[in-house]
Amino acid sequence: MKKIALFIVLLISATSCISTKSTLKNVDDNAPDLVLKKDNTFAITLFSNDKKYGYDPDYPVNIFYRNTRDETLNETRFLNALAGPNGEKITYKRLETCCPFPTKRSDMGAGFLNVYELTWEGQKKPVILYLNIYEKGILMVPMGLALKKE
Repeated sequence: MKKIALFIVLLISATSCISTKSTLKNVDDNAPDLVLKKDNTFAITLFSNDKKYGYDPDYPVNIFYRNTRDETLNETRFLNALAGPNGEKITYKRLETCCPFPTKRSDMGAGFLNVYELTWEGQKKPVILYLNIYEKGILMVPMGLALKKE
């Protein structure tokens, strides 16, 4: 009986160490490198046509930029480039970290998404965006948002 119990414990331990497959659908390691503008925001020229882009944890905004040592810097470079749908000034706050996934760009071997709430004057309901600092992808403005006017 002890051998069976030991075998079950070893089996559970071995299977818990197996890495899980990433659920992220929009990772693109061939995406062009991100470019900074003079105001220290990312230069974004594309607008997403996908309702899930940024709003669904499987389709986060991938903002990998050279390194991930200072995650808030890359997130603010993206968020500070955005505006409300009619050019309104947005404010944002980080709500939580969620949704672990395997990645080679982290010392731990796993990455997490950061969840942000965006608000602006006249808005009926806050916008929730999922940001991923670990993976590359085509950087776009999520549907329903605009670029900040310079």
